[in-house]
Amino acid sequence: MPHAAVRGFHLYYEIEGEGQTVVLLHPVGLALTCWDAQVEALAPRFRVLRVDLRGHGRSDVPPPPYTLEGFAEDVHGLLGALQLAPAHVIGLSLGGMVAQLLALDYPKAVRSLVLADTNSALPPEARPAMVERGEAAKRGGMSAVVDITLARWFTPGFMGADVVAQCRERLLADDVEAWAASWRAISELNTEPRLPEIRVPTLVITGENDVAAPIARAQAMAALIPGGRLEIVAGAPHMAPLEQPALFNTAVLAFLQTASAEA
Repeated sequence: MPHAAVRGFHLYYEIEGEGQTVVLLHPVGLALTCWDAQVEALAPRFRVLRVDLRGHGRSDVPPPPYTLEGFAEDVHGLLGALQLAPAHVIGLSLGGMVAQLLALDYPKAVRSLVLADTNSALPPEARPAMVERGEAAKRGGMSAVVDITLARWFTPGFMGADVVAQCRERLLADDVEAWAASWRAISELNTEPRLPEIRVPTLVITGENDVAAPIARAQAMAALIPGGRLEIVAGAPHMAPLEQPALFNTAVLAFLQTASAEA
């Protein structure tokens, strides 16, 4: 299985397709398998690199602490090891936070950005709540947090879908310490002051019904990024690419085709 040595541990990755590279960065607690519907749409036109972030999926689980900057450095190291930079970068939720820092800290590695259902800042009262999501799992195991997590991610009418069952299975298999360390990293999110530094084509896309990364936050992010574009996925919740893949893929493909022509 493809693993790359990065910063003293191994990251698991998969590559499909040919063309300019598109990197897919997953949410907290999930893994590269959550992108199956996007790979199907993207691989006929692009080389698609998806990776399990540290502490997730089939990647190694280095000891905490984890930071968003560290996740971005991991991805940059992987791109270097595989000689696939610069790349278009698509990040969902946690992956979108990492994507922002990848573009900010390693601008030569990024051709364009898709920031999906993500945030660039948190209100002060939200930071302890992020930490608590990790601590709750440390106290009661992943089973103590899985239902509330899925309820935050998907609409009630979608809960019977196979993709939700797959997310449940993935969450229950997660390493509790890595989950907690990832939420502690999320609690320190503060890229908003630096967003005007981003100089690559950027699409901010969010679900119409996303309560974790609401439309107002997406609008603010798009406004701060020079030339930033905003797309709203009708009827979609936080996991827009999973619940409404056709709508999400159509918007992202249109953006990438324009960005790749400009690259």
